[in-house]
Amino acid sequence: MKKFLLIACCMMSLAALAQVQPARDTSWKKEYRETSTRINDLVHTKLDVSFDYAKSWMYGKAWITLKPHFYATDSLTLDAKGMAIHTVAMMKGATLQNLKYTYDDSLQLHIKLDRSYKGSESYTIFISYTAKPNEVKVKGSAAISDAKGLYFINPDGKDKNKPTQIWTQGETEATSVWCPTIDKPNQKTTDEISMTVPDKYVTLSNGKLTAQKKNADGTRTDTWKMDLPHAPYLFFMGVGDFAVIKDSWKGKEVSYYVEKEYASVARKIFGLTPEMIGFYSRITGVDFPWYKYAQITGRDYVSGAMENTTATLHSDAAQQDARELTDGNSWELVVAHELFHQWFGDYVTTESWSNITLNESFANYSETLWNEYKYGKDAGDAQHYQDMQGYLNSNSAKKDLVRFFYSDKEDVFDGVSYNKGGRILHMLRNYVGDSAFFKALNLYLTTNKFKSAEAQQLRLAFEEVTGRDLNWYWNQWYYGAGHPTLDIQYSYEEGKVKVVVNQTQADKIFKLPVAIDVYNGTKPVRYNVWAQHKTDTFYFPVATKPDLVNFDGDKVLLCTKKENKTLDEYIFQYKNAGKYLDRREAIEFAAKKQDDPKAVAFLTEALNDKFDGLRGLTINRLNMKKDNVKAAVESKLADIAKNDPKRTVKASAISKLGEYKNPAYAPIFRAAVNDSSYTVSGNALDALADVDSVGALAEAKRLAALPNKGQLNNAIMTILISSGDEASAEQVLSSFEKQTGITQAKFNMLQQIGQFIGKTKNTDIVKRAVDDIVTFRDAIPEAFKGQTDPFINGVLLKGLVTKKKEAGLNEQAEYIQSKIPADEKKGF
Repeated sequence: MKKFLLIACCMMSLAALAQVQPARDTSWKKEYRETSTRINDLVHTKLDVSFDYAKSWMYGKAWITLKPHFYATDSLTLDAKGMAIHTVAMMKGATLQNLKYTYDDSLQLHIKLDRSYKGSESYTIFISYTAKPNEVKVKGSAAISDAKGLYFINPDGKDKNKPTQIWTQGETEATSVWCPTIDKPNQKTTDEISMTVPDKYVTLSNGKLTAQKKNADGTRTDTWKMDLPHAPYLFFMGVGDFAVIKDSWKGKEVSYYVEKEYASVARKIFGLTPEMIGFYSRITGVDFPWYKYAQITGRDYVSGAMENTTATLHSDAAQQDARELTDGNSWELVVAHELFHQWFGDYVTTESWSNITLNESFANYSETLWNEYKYGKDAGDAQHYQDMQGYLNSNSAKKDLVRFFYSDKEDVFDGVSYNKGGRILHMLRNYVGDSAFFKALNLYLTTNKFKSAEAQQLRLAFEEVTGRDLNWYWNQWYYGAGHPTLDIQYSYEEGKVKVVVNQTQADKIFKLPVAIDVYNGTKPVRYNVWAQHKTDTFYFPVATKPDLVNFDGDKVLLCTKKENKTLDEYIFQYKNAGKYLDRREAIEFAAKKQDDPKAVAFLTEALNDKFDGLRGLTINRLNMKKDNVKAAVESKLADIAKNDPKRTVKASAISKLGEYKNPAYAPIFRAAVNDSSYTVSGNALDALADVDSVGALAEAKRLAALPNKGQLNNAIMTILISSGDEASAEQVLSSFEKQTGITQAKFNMLQQIGQFIGKTKNTDIVKRAVDDIVTFRDAIPEAFKGQTDPFINGVLLKGLVTKKKEAGLNEQAEYIQSKIPADEKKGF
């Protein structure tokens, strides 16, 4: 899942767990979350389903084969959420023997079997049922905004801007909304799913399409078989009017299901998948283990993407047009992330949500691995840094990576399980070395294939390969919380350099293997040390004062740090240490010193950095309120605006160049307005508006009639709204209405729509625009309303009520006020 590890030779008691976990705030804890007890094991699941589009129901028949895990049992409990249960029976050859059952709160079926079955005996249960997903009361999370399992998208076809689709989302435990099962990650089963759908649609499910049969009523029945076991939450069904584009890897089908208008760019979005499969197969030593790999997009999807075995579901945000793709494929790392799950999550699965790091930390780290392989070390390090900041800014320092205590299973899908876990793997790779790291991953995967696992099994694989006791690492990073906060001081004494490392964080001290590089000239001498006390002091021999002492020379530590380096030392670090983070640290330091001519000269030089991400960073850090900075970088910015090969960098330069408000640059802006990149075009239109407002308005009206997205759409809307021209209302509101789904881009437009409402006196326009805002507000999943409603109701709509009253437009004010929920109307 793209939002965002304990069994050893003996059982570990709760008391023992308490000993390896540091003291911390426990107010958020609810109860210890043990791995689900396995009384019965799933063996095979066969489904025969059809869909009622008018009711958003699914009619299902299930044949579920199980056997007792070890102890004999005469009962079975299945998860089955919100269903109408028609028949529960035991298969006796070709006949059915009805069984007694109870259905607790429409959540679990408790079935009395016909007799007691031993551990070696399998049996098959038949269940006839109706799934009613829209009637199930469930809770989502920050990573997965809803959890009703089965989704009917535009089933009546009334929304002409949205296709009719069906898709499923099983993680965490929502497959049981549409399929009776033991909905726990430590279960594995083969499956066969037959879907009867209108003949005009295509279907997708796990495994191999083995049969298609056209029916007399205009429907078709497709049968998909999955012959290798996987967890129930990875079951998938997808139905819709898709174009299917096919690639292959070593004879295995690799396919992309997209809406037909995106068929021509499907390979630009997903086409690196075969190369990714080859790369991941090589580094793990495990060839892609499944029959095929398909990827499908889904409208109104409740997350970013989901790694259903052999059939990954992506949000429709993956679907970018050719102009968007000129900036680079924004979905490429999601493709990489979900693909790596086919090994870490599907092939070997976390046995409990407490151990979700075994799935999500690896998928998160795969993004760094892919970037490093495909685009070079700088790109990999940039992704590592971005993910580290994602964790550090998530206010999650009190959460363990392996989390046995939580309020709800959805809570573990956060910056700790994803970002922090990925950084922990990065540090582990650095500590043991690449050869041992990837050999240990191979051992972990091959030992636990088609099974579930927990974090200690990963530790045992690393210990087997390296020959080292790694309990200290697991206890510190997997079963502990937080990260080091370091204050690092460098000083020179005659014949030696002194490095003092202070750990200033509360609660615990970290044990940190770290490289310190001492530079006298361009080549460093490396010292490998351990920082493992509140204060560690290191001395290194030198003939003269070093040009630089570089703590964490490999730039891998998960930490925050403060160092007493000078500007000269940072400039030396940029030029000689040379890693992405070495250079970034120097740019960030110099950006705080823009009154210093040396810092400005350095930033001007950094505009030439070999890595586009750092060129863009430098541009964005330039303080254009300082005349010395504007004068120093002007010619360079103009050159980048015209010639940089990376369009996102070019766009940033155009935006900065616009701050000069110099009519001499209008030709650059006019030319760039027609660039194929929405970002370049949008920034150019914004910049043009500052030097030629009449020309910019004409361009905005022209471009509004053409396809536009992203920054170009924002620029067009800003200019049209600022003009106060009510004739632009149709363009402005249609642009908002055509953006389907609950997207960040559409949320960002709300303020612009609000400005437009505030300017217009036309009551019909006001009502239409307010209705658009309310429709968007009401469609936001409950998991996010706590974040969005205060702005939409409390800031945007209330602010408009006040503005309209002040203008004497009381009818408009009353209409807007009527759309604010009663409990939020205080103050009116």
